[in-house]
Amino acid sequence: MICTSIQNKTYDEILALLDDPWIEMAEIRLDRCKLSDKEIEDLFSDTETPLIATCRIAEAGAKTAEEKLGIAIRSGARFADLELEADVAFSKRFRTLCEECGTEIIRSFHDFEGTPDAEYLQQVAARCYRYGADIAKVVTMCKSEADAKLIEDLYSVVEDPTRLVAFGMGSEGRQTRIECLRKGAPFSYAALSDAEAAAPGQIDYVTMHREVYGNFRGFFRNDLRMPASKSFAQRAIVAAALADGRSHLRGYSPCEDSESAIAAVQALGAKVSRDGSTLTIDGIGGAHTNLETLHTGESGLLTRLMIPLMAGINDCPVTITGEKTLTKRPLKGVSDIMASFGVIVRENTVPLRIEGQLIPGVAEVSGKDGSQLISGLLTALPLAEQQSTLLVTEPKSIPYMFITCDVLKHFGIRISSEMEGDERMLAEQDWTGCTGITFKIKGGQRYKAADFNIEGDWSSAANFLVAGAVYGNAQVSGLDTGSLQADLAIADILVQAGAVVSELEGDVCVSKAPLEAFEADLNNAPDIFPIVSILAAFCAGKSVISGANRLVGKESNRAEAIVEMLTQMGVPATVEGDNLTVEGETLSFRLLNGHLLKGGKYTSRSDHRMAMALKIASFAADGPIEIDDEACVAKSFPEFWEMFD
Repeated sequence: MICTSIQNKTYDEILALLDDPWIEMAEIRLDRCKLSDKEIEDLFSDTETPLIATCRIAEAGAKTAEEKLGIAIRSGARFADLELEADVAFSKRFRTLCEECGTEIIRSFHDFEGTPDAEYLQQVAARCYRYGADIAKVVTMCKSEADAKLIEDLYSVVEDPTRLVAFGMGSEGRQTRIECLRKGAPFSYAALSDAEAAAPGQIDYVTMHREVYGNFRGFFRNDLRMPASKSFAQRAIVAAALADGRSHLRGYSPCEDSESAIAAVQALGAKVSRDGSTLTIDGIGGAHTNLETLHTGESGLLTRLMIPLMAGINDCPVTITGEKTLTKRPLKGVSDIMASFGVIVRENTVPLRIEGQLIPGVAEVSGKDGSQLISGLLTALPLAEQQSTLLVTEPKSIPYMFITCDVLKHFGIRISSEMEGDERMLAEQDWTGCTGITFKIKGGQRYKAADFNIEGDWSSAANFLVAGAVYGNAQVSGLDTGSLQADLAIADILVQAGAVVSELEGDVCVSKAPLEAFEADLNNAPDIFPIVSILAAFCAGKSVISGANRLVGKESNRAEAIVEMLTQMGVPATVEGDNLTVEGETLSFRLLNGHLLKGGKYTSRSDHRMAMALKIASFAADGPIEIDDEACVAKSFPEFWEMFD
């Protein structure tokens, strides 16, 4: 990335500059900008642009430097820069404050007279790291090509080039400001103009953009409204169909899976009408059905919701049919779990036959194969005459179980739950530490009609948010930041990777920033695995994403599909056990070194999540990425291609 140095500007002038999309990152020279304490606080707390707080001791004095840096750090500075010359006490206080506030530390060395020898430069870099640097900054005056080479060679001897920003000043060092990005530096510095250079030889940011990015256009969108979450929509459609009376579901947007849910409840006898984005559903109340077949389209969720429900309200054996990829997806664990409630399920793929009536009681079931069938039991068991207790061991996709409970609560169904887990879950409320859940479901309940607002879809949004983080910025509307949706995890992953994530008047905003390798557990959010793997391809270093075992039974074998996709693109990726490891490189590194993703013909395997991930990857490919099946995105997001185009 390119960091533009801003000096000798007022608060209002700085704000105006940060609105320039060409300024993707900025260094605020607090020693040269006359800013009040309040203006520093507002600047570093409100802006979405990644900012470096710099206040040189040589120009401001140690006391002033510590005061101004302290305000910036407490206000949310992404980076703070302190010279190596700072005394030990100041350095310790600075380091402690940065660690408390989550600010990355830059320890910097400047030699305005010349360039020391290679050994001395290595010692300087080592001192930076020893004194707490997340990033070492080494800047010297270059008087010859040999001096420039000494600086560039430093990248070949440090342990991690992505934690070093080293370049030369003066005309001989000018090109090293580009070369450092080619060597792996997370960012380099540019000037607003030649007249406003913070140091000799600094390139103006427009010229530097041209040299680094060339014709690359980036991704800049602030008009992205997300479709309805099909996870919420399908559950609400089924609940409204079971209710006695008329329900209104607002915020609905059609996709194949949700349309399959509408067709299924109409087959049960519910009446559905539409007025714009509002569905009106007249439910069947406590009526039983007598269907011989029920079609669930390509939706794995709808299929697993309907298996227990049909065993509970249908008075004869019924065959559930499906289409497309669903017919090839094994429904793991379904037969064993349903047998616990007296129901025989023949076959483990659709079409499948359900025989027997749902018997309430106490049962221990495994959640290792996912939450969808458990959501089906939570939907059906309240209609039974007696109470049931569901003991879920090895739970996966935990948030989706609680989405079910939340939706059912709006329609008058009460389910109590108790979670068990390790210290991580108890102390941090981290669901990945959950080892079991007990659901207690009172029998004899009846669904009541309700008005329900369907949330926007975080799964769909993840694609645009990653595009913004890697290529520019994105502003997405229609999302609930307090949602139970598991795919809300994308926001935390982007923050961990280094992107700037904020909320503006209800919209979620993501801006490009220096991206670094991350670790993520997606056992509870397998749907965003493909797009998170694309994010990892642009994060410097090795990212590890766990939850790969959850991907086998999706629309495709996604673990296999992701590795095949990344390998074809030229991105090293492997799956070992439950972990996907991706070796990434930053966008600027790829552009400068000719490491763009490889274009060509790719298969989505008729998997909507893979098709969308391929589209995001295509922005940084060396040629067109041709996807064999683009129509498959209609399963969840029919407007996807139109929204991008």
